[in-house]
Amino acid sequence: MNGTPHILNRILVGILGLLMTASGALLVLLASVPSVAQWWRVWSADVYQHAAYLAEQTRIPGRQESWLWVAAAAVMVILIVLMVSWLAQQGKGRANLIVADYEDETTPGDVQIGGGVAEQALKAALAGRADLAAVFVATYEFQGRPGLRVRVHPRQGVSPQQLAAEVSGLVEALDLVVGRRTPVLLHIAGGARSRFSKAERVR
Repeated sequence: MNGTPHILNRILVGILGLLMTASGALLVLLASVPSVAQWWRVWSADVYQHAAYLAEQTRIPGRQESWLWVAAAAVMVILIVLMVSWLAQQGKGRANLIVADYEDETTPGDVQIGGGVAEQALKAALAGRADLAAVFVATYEFQGRPGLRVRVHPRQGVSPQQLAAEVSGLVEALDLVVGRRTPVLLHIAGGARSRFSKAERVR
């Protein structure tokens, strides 16, 4: 239900992690292995001489500057635009309303119910449960319709089937209150939060 590009994010994080790992390994080798440090000094000197030669050969006519700097500035601008576009995709799909453009035949007008109403109602209904370590509720737009994403972290020993049935009952009660059947994605999560939370029931 979330439009965030998760696969692209994982690829970018993986590439960044590999680059940082390679950079760290190189720094360790430069500091601890004399032969690597010697190779680095020779290699960096050659690179500097080659860069100076390129700058000399690519000068803008009538000026001392190289047009490579202009190309580098253009590449940086493109990267900034791509980064802004990537950031704009994060969290895409969130919705503010759970019910909209509801028309009453007897009374003209629209009824709009904010997604926060449904979120807070479900959180309040589940907050006092001793068998849950955490509850997260958010409103998203899915195929043009608002829907709810309910993520619960049960403690160890809690039956997922029973928990799903109880949450479904709360959602059905919410549908009666708002007057509209709402699509719901229920995610029963495990992990460290569930394993290390203190259980308050007999297993």
